[in-house]
Amino acid sequence: MSEPAIRLEHVRVCFGRVPALVDVSLEVREGEYLGVIGPNGGGKTTLLRAILGLVPVTEGEIRVCGRPPGRGRAAVGYVPQSAAIDRRFPITVGEVVLTGRISGGPRPLRRYTSADRRHTGALLERVGIAHLAGRQVAGLSGGEFQKMLIARALAAEPRILLLDEPTASVDA
Repeated sequence: MSEPAIRLEHVRVCFGRVPALVDVSLEVREGEYLGVIGPNGGGKTTLLRAILGLVPVTEGEIRVCGRPPGRGRAAVGYVPQSAAIDRRFPITVGEVVLTGRISGGPRPLRRYTSADRRHTGALLERVGIAHLAGRQVAGLSGGEFQKMLIARALAAEPRILLLDEPTASVDA
């Protein structure tokens, strides 16, 4: 049997002396979907951030596609809670989604290809906001902003997609 896409074994994450996750173990195989439901402050976002390697693990082990978190980051697309992003930054919807095409870390004077632009346009169309490509992100509704973040995560063509409250502010 192949390596799980995500594997956590007895993971513990603490902020100072306060435990946020205690003895969490799980496996998610390629092609599976997993939803995590719980109260505010229950550790859902911390779990996602630990999988991404954004918060340190106090105990246990995490593997993403067989590697430690943060290695091979292109394999993982992430949609954060929209409240965690500064909407005042002067950037358009299309530019935000294009940034999802950057792999291997930022490079000075990186130019996007015509294929990058076509892919971005197709994703904006797919999530229903192609007409907003030139709009500044500050002018978006909550649902439009969330759709933009989803398109950006999909732009990298990740093997794994982690979504933190992806339907917040999005109409059915």
